[in-house]
Formats: sequence, C-alpha cells, structure tokens
Amino acid sequence: MSPFNLAECARPNILALVPYRCARDDYKDDGTNILLDANENAYGPSVAPLASKVDSDLLTARDFLGLHRYPDPHQEALKEKLCALRNTHTHTQKKLKPENLFVGVGSDEAIDAVLRAFCVPAKDRILTCPPTYGMYSVSAQVNDVAIVKAPLLPAPEFAIDVAAVTETLSKEPNIKVVYLCSPGNPTGSVLAKEDIQKILEHPTWNGIVVVDEAYIDFAPDGTSLAEWVLEWPNLLVMQTLSKAFGMAGIRLGAAFTSPAIAALLNNLKAPYNISSPTSSLATYAVSEGGLEVMRGNREKLLKQRDRLVEELPKIPGVGRRRGGLDSNFLLYEMLNAKGEPDNEVAQKVYQMLAEAKGVVVRFRGKEHGCLACLRITVGTEEEVTRLLAALRTALEEVRGTAA
Repeated sequence: MSPFNLAECARPNILALVPYRCARDDYKDDGTNILLDANENAYGPSVAPLASKVDSDLLTARDFLGLHRYPDPHQEALKEKLCALRNTHTHTQKKLKPENLFVGVGSDEAIDAVLRAFCVPAKDRILTCPPTYGMYSVSAQVNDVAIVKAPLLPAPEFAIDVAAVTETLSKEPNIKVVYLCSPGNPTGSVLAKEDIQKILEHPTWNGIVVVDEAYIDFAPDGTSLAEWVLEWPNLLVMQTLSKAFGMAGIRLGAAFTSPAIAALLNNLKAPYNISSPTSSLATYAVSEGGLEVMRGNREKLLKQRDRLVEELPKIPGVGRRRGGLDSNFLLYEMLNAKGEPDNEVAQKVYQMLAEAKGVVVRFRGKEHGCLACLRITVGTEEEVTRLLAALRTALEEVRGTAA
C-alpha cells in the first residue's frame, strides 16, 4: 500500500486554509431568490445594446470563431480604453498608458500577484485594516505570508488609523504590502486621500500600498486615485468590471501602477490569463456604448440606494447605518427588543430572510467594528420593495414584536 499521507505531504499553510466564503455557499440561487449579498449590479451587464443589434466591431463573429487561437497576451486595446476612462486629469496632467496596467482574472489575481512579487513566504508580511475584503487574508495564507492588522477607526467613519499604521510600519519588520479598500468592503466608505498619502510618504518604510477601488464608480467623480500611480512609484490601484459595470461573470480586473511594477506582474502571470471572449466583452463595456449603459444603470442603483437610506430607519429593529454612501451596498445594525445592537438577532434575521423570504443579504456581525450588522446590496426597484417588506416581517418575528 502507498505510504501517501496528505497531512504530511501538503503545505501546512494550505491544510490550515479557510477559503473565502460567500452567502451563496449556504443559499443557492433557485431562480426565485433576490440576491443582495455579493454587491453585483442588479440591472445587468453594460452590454445591453447588443441584445437588439450587434453593431460594434468590438464584438463580432470573428472574436468567437477565433477560439482555436490563444488570446492576446498583452491586451493593448483593452488597456488603452481603461487608461482613457481613468485619465481625468483630476490629480495630474500626466497620462496613464498601457505600460501602467496589469489586467487579470478579477482583482483577486492582482491581489495574489502582488504577494508573489513582493513577499517571501514564511518571512515577509502584509498589513491590512479590518474590517476589509476577505481575499487579502486568504491569498496571504495561500502564499504563506503573515498578516499584521491595524484596524480602521470606529464607525461610522471607518477612517484609516494613520498613527497606528505608520507606527506599525516603523516598528514591525518585513512588512512589504499595505492593502487598503476604498470604498471599503463592508464599510462603503471612501478613505481620505490625505491619509493614504501619509502612508505612501512614510520616511523609512520600503513597501507598496495597494488601494482596492472595486466600488469606485459608485463614489463621487474624481475620487479614484488611479492617476496617483503617475506620482507615487510605490502605489498600485486595483479596479474591476464586476460591480458598476455589471460584468462579474467575465472576471476582469485591472491594476494601475508604475511601469516597473506592472512589468513585474505581467512577467509572472500566466501567458494567456485573459480569454478572448472576456477581452472582447470588457473592451466593449469600457467603450462609449458600454459606458452609456453603465452610467444609466448606476443612476438607477443610486436612486434605490437613496430610497433604502430613507426607508430602512423606519423599520422597527433597524439601527444605525455604519459606514458610508460610496458604494452599491449599505451596512446597517439589527437591534433586539431593547433597542441594542445584537449579533444573535442579526444572524437570525439573515437566516430568516434567506430561508423563509428568499432574500439573500450578508451577515457581517463578526467583523471588526460591525457588531450586529447586515450588508445589503442595492437591488432593482422591485427587489428593494421586496427586501423592505421581508426585513420588516423578519425583524418582527425575530424580536418577538409581531402583532
């Protein structure tokens, strides 16, 4: 018999890995559920004009009949359009160019690529500011990289604790990367530019700052720091087409950074990491027709976000909004019958919404500073109507206040 023993053969950090989980690991979509858990764009992808007429040379039969060929390994046309989108000259008169870009399979590939490029396993470390996106820690563990945490300041602002971060970078050895999420997930708050700048200009720390801007298109114009990579060589700004563009299914992320860092990431990626269909769809999404659809859908989502901000506090048992209004989701406390934030109540409401009401949101109560909080993705008008009714009923039942 083979002496194979998985526990002794596999890497210990992989054996101990707790994978990233989402609400749909527990509540599958059966076609009737309202999915307000993953911050997707409920109004659909930014390719709606194609439903009636394929009039763009960006998506032609040639793109799909050519699937027997490997895709373009450099994605120059897509990178040109991504640069054009972010060349707003809000922060600098310099211009982003394709050499400032890495494109990958969602932002997750960039998160992992940065770790592999800069962190020596079992030696180097990263710094995160919880509450924050869970894939930073998952990717760190996969790469056998330890995490140092400097929590955000308390809600509702969820600002960077600049003093704690800079002190940690001064005293803790071998921190190579700082991961910041702006707008934050699950906070929905944009981080102050001046706070990020202070970290970038740390006088002794030799490392890079990663700013994850997955939700940047829901924030006010001029918020993105993509152009800042032209001024700070130690900055990398990640973005994605999964959120405002409604293209989560194609898995396309972009990382703006200095040409030197972009070259490192492009050198270590798989040769053909972006498929031809993904490239064609992404290029269309950031072209004039796709941008028009995205902006129209975004306006509808922002209208429903405002509606939720107005209506949620009217529901007995809904507490304070924690965090900001710079994304396509909201973070709200759930209260017990005494009017106190209560994790048990929040957990039960989350489960009841999914199991009895067919409305899937996200329980975030175990994250730092998010006691008793549910994260609710903004949906369509019909979905928001159903959510509000379901949440009112669930809270009545859980809190024992039903008439």
